[in-house]
Amino acid sequence: MAQDAEPTPEAAPLSETTTHTHRVAVSDADEIVLTWAGVTDTGRRRDNNQDAFLAEFPLFVVADGMGGHAGGEIASQSTIARLKHVVDSGSVTTDAIEAALQHVIEDIASHPDTTDEGTGTTLTGVFFDIVDGVPRWVSMNIGDSRVYLLRDQRLVQVTTDHSVVQELISSGRLSPEEADGHPYSNVITRAVGASELAAPDYLGIEVLDGDRFVICSDGLTKELTDYGIQHFLREHDDPAVAVDAMLAAALENGGRDNVTLIVVKIERTGHDDDADAETSRIETVDDDATADSPSTSDPEDR
Repeated sequence: MAQDAEPTPEAAPLSETTTHTHRVAVSDADEIVLTWAGVTDTGRRRDNNQDAFLAEFPLFVVADGMGGHAGGEIASQSTIARLKHVVDSGSVTTDAIEAALQHVIEDIASHPDTTDEGTGTTLTGVFFDIVDGVPRWVSMNIGDSRVYLLRDQRLVQVTTDHSVVQELISSGRLSPEEADGHPYSNVITRAVGASELAAPDYLGIEVLDGDRFVICSDGLTKELTDYGIQHFLREHDDPAVAVDAMLAAALENGGRDNVTLIVVKIERTGHDDDADAETSRIETVDDDATADSPSTSDPEDR
């Protein structure tokens, strides 16, 4: 079972990671300040790192590769490289992301070191978007890497794992408590790298002051429970300090897999978050990232 190392504030580590900042002026009176940091580590038991991440406004994603010694690195690094081109193009949309992922499939198929061991990668994260003058986040997910949201000091898992274990939980055949250590815990049902692209699941999320996202591979969640992640976010306001503290705890708790995580912090001024308190939602998003969503669900219900 995952354990949570919870150092006292006096024992909090000095950050070795850099916090980045980006400001977005929504209107004359409404400014959003984003700060973020990311880190990846091979862990204590693996001899290579098949994780990769991209943390560059407006896109923050983690990819956890799989498929033999080199295959996972090929898949995750190609995914991040293709998505970096999307960021550099200046237009991050769901269509652009899916076009990039189609190129990843071609990259994997043509790479000389690709294995026949199911080479592929998870992909999860968020990107910042403005639709009709209204800012929002769009989360995306393929596989079992995760996006968490800390809102009002409570942690919510935004994404739903594409895994055999999650299907067993959803069908009532397995309890969440029984999932840890299940023999199929590493078997995912969707990945980037299959012959046909399965589009990510998308969700739209309002931009509220004080929100913080954690985007991570399962190397973190194997070693820290949701409570542990929440603890470190509460203890460390600076994203760089938070990611270093969570990484150190994951390694201390075993570091059985590669560990990758990004923390994104949101500060918003000139906006009445209290007015949104009764209507704050996580919304489904159509394939077109600029389309209005027809349905909503409360974060507490996920």
